Amino acid sequence: MTDEESPIEERVGDALREREGTVAVAESCTGGLIGSLLTDVPGSSDYFDRSLVTYSYDAKLEELAVSREALDGEGAVSEPVARQMARGVRDRAGSTWGVSTTGIAGPTGGTEDKPVGTVFIGVARAGPWGSGESSTAVRRYEFDGSRVEIKRQIAEQALTDLLAAVEGGTP
Repeated sequence: MTDEESPIEERVGDALREREGTVAVAESCTGGLIGSLLTDVPGSSDYFDRSLVTYSYDAKLEELAVSREALDGEGAVSEPVARQMARGVRDRAGSTWGVSTTGIAGPTGGTEDKPVGTVFIGVARAGPWGSGESSTAVRRYEFDGSRVEIKRQIAEQALTDLLAAVEGGTP
């Protein structure tokens, strides 16, 4: 099996291990699936710290310090909330990388602006203290399929985004 044929969770693990990086995940719409995929890899405790499933507004506020203003103003499925989730889990865990997912897996809950399958994925990197190199990127995606299919696509995309960031050194 070539490297590109290896499951994304294995490639993420290899990249983190090579760079002595760690990751923590804040999941909403994926409900723990990213953490599950990462821990399917033997030895993932070398780089995986935690996955927080913060499904409700209260959980995002209490566990990740997502601001009430972002939740009230933009809603949970938004760029600002995904950004704050990724930063919050990174900082709470003290990890090199934080990843977040917030979206609408369906089959209901979509709107014209945010149809079912819409997700915001955040990737945050902790730079060395005093360097000013910490950064966060958020991307919006739309996926099709059943609820289970959408959740799987989101989880794999989040790991793909993380891998690209780890390999590139910045989100």
